[in-house]
Amino acid sequence: MLLALLLFTFFTIQSSVDWFKQTLASLFNKKNSPEIEQPVQKVKAENINPQPETEQLEDNFKVIHPAKAEPINKPDDDVELTIEEHIQREEPIVKIKTPDPVEISQALVDELGAFDPTLDLRNYKYPPAELLEDHKSENSQVSNEELISNKNKIVETLGNYKIQIDKIKATIGPTVTLYEIVPAPGIRISRIKSLEDDIALSLSALGIRIIAPMPGKGTIGIEVPNLKPEIVSMRSLITSRKFQESTAEIAIAIGKTISNETFIFDLTKMPHLLVAGATGQGKSVGLNAILASILYKKHPSQIKFVLVDPKKVELTLYSKIERHFLAKLPDTEEAIITDTQKVINTLQSLTIEMENRYELLKNAQVRNIKEYNERFLARRLNPQLGHRYLPYIVVVIDEFADLIMTAGREIETPIARLAQLARAIGIHLIIATQRPTTNIITGVIKANFPARIAFRVSSMIDSRTILDSPGANQLIGRGDLLFAGGSDVIRLQCAFIDIPELERITDYIGNQQAYPTAHLLPEYSAEDGASGEAAEVDLRKRDEMFEEAARLVVMHQQGSTSLIQRKFSIGYNRAGRIMDQLEAAGIVGAFEGSKARQVLFVDEHSLEQFLNTLPKIKQ
Repeated sequence: MLLALLLFTFFTIQSSVDWFKQTLASLFNKKNSPEIEQPVQKVKAENINPQPETEQLEDNFKVIHPAKAEPINKPDDDVELTIEEHIQREEPIVKIKTPDPVEISQALVDELGAFDPTLDLRNYKYPPAELLEDHKSENSQVSNEELISNKNKIVETLGNYKIQIDKIKATIGPTVTLYEIVPAPGIRISRIKSLEDDIALSLSALGIRIIAPMPGKGTIGIEVPNLKPEIVSMRSLITSRKFQESTAEIAIAIGKTISNETFIFDLTKMPHLLVAGATGQGKSVGLNAILASILYKKHPSQIKFVLVDPKKVELTLYSKIERHFLAKLPDTEEAIITDTQKVINTLQSLTIEMENRYELLKNAQVRNIKEYNERFLARRLNPQLGHRYLPYIVVVIDEFADLIMTAGREIETPIARLAQLARAIGIHLIIATQRPTTNIITGVIKANFPARIAFRVSSMIDSRTILDSPGANQLIGRGDLLFAGGSDVIRLQCAFIDIPELERITDYIGNQQAYPTAHLLPEYSAEDGASGEAAEVDLRKRDEMFEEAARLVVMHQQGSTSLIQRKFSIGYNRAGRIMDQLEAAGIVGAFEGSKARQVLFVDEHSLEQFLNTLPKIKQ
């Protein structure tokens, strides 16, 4: 009995262990190899036969078959799929990383280095300071006797009118000495200002100027000319530490202040300059000092000059550096412009250049020429898309009055437009005249030329025309000037640079390796827009690019000659002829001055229908 009980217990435990092993194995296999249900295609209920089919066999046995469903001819996109079928049909997602333009440009810079516009003239050497002379006048210093005498005369003259002076201080300059006085309490400034002529009489001096009060100081300034004025040489400005270390984009050293400090201003911040003064007072010398400052600071690839000289003798020396620094119209022999009609064409060409540059800035998404060139140097702008390094362009007009008298509004209109818009794209104007009258320096010109230099003029009216204040009529001449760059007017002694010095500078630059030609401006002729009426155009002789140009202006809804010129890389004359043909065909409207022409077709479909009706081009 005991043996039977033991055997029963053994077999019971063995069977339990076997069952437990089978259960674990089943669970393990189910976990690692799950059964995938076959996809089930759903069908519509009406296509299913609800009655099962039966088949009669021998011996009265029946086999019952399940109901059959007829497939539905349904498009693939209407078939509802099970989850498993969705998983099987899911296509892999391929992610393509768009290259970062900044990373590409940085890779180019790492491989090739930053773009260097000076490589074409890599061996160019800047003019040395030794080409300039150090003009020094003997016994030009102000003596102590002169200072004490002038102080006593000023105090005595004011005392005669019961104006007491608490303190007086002298600052010696190259041409004038500034006497700063502190009047006693209760003295009105207007009383001292009204005694300007009396002080000049007591000092027996010409060119007394009273500054009441001194800007930023609690004093009144009286400027008295020195008996022996000092000549400020251009060399002393060029070699000064202030000029050598200047970081201005276009640094110009024009002269020295009354405290003998070198005065430098940045033309890009002015951004245009008006220079006026009577004949023989230093105006032409001032222009030469401005140009010399730029030549000593800039590489030929960084700046270009457009020189206009109606008198034909003032700027001829600069023709030696034509292929280095000058810009001109294509097919023009002389880079120094002397003819009035060529001046008009050049100014119109500069407006085209201005529009082209603004288009480049818009495409580059920058606001000014400095940001644009920085991106171009960092190789972030593609030259194949029309981008290029943009040099500054400085337009110098020596005698503006002569141009206004001969051409009038044809000169004034483009100059006003350039002065209003050209600052951001690096075109700056320097206009000089010896007749600063209201019919020459109009309100439009004055409004766009906030920076002004006034040499000595003959009347207070002329001084007010230039500076909006008197003072220029009280200067002593010989380079004595007033500079108005904002709210303050500063008295300076202009630097002197002689003709032999200019010859040495231009010869030094002209003898070096140069570009093949001068910098070429966009093409412009007097026929391109001079008249608002379209001449008779034979559409059978239309340009080969006529249809492409028509599609372009309709697509952009802008009838612009410069747009055609830029997109098709053609000259301005040819683009102007295409625009005339578009006007004759009725695709664009009439000429409207500086505005783009109106586009008369609103979509390309109607344009294509119209183009099919045009006569065939004559071969």
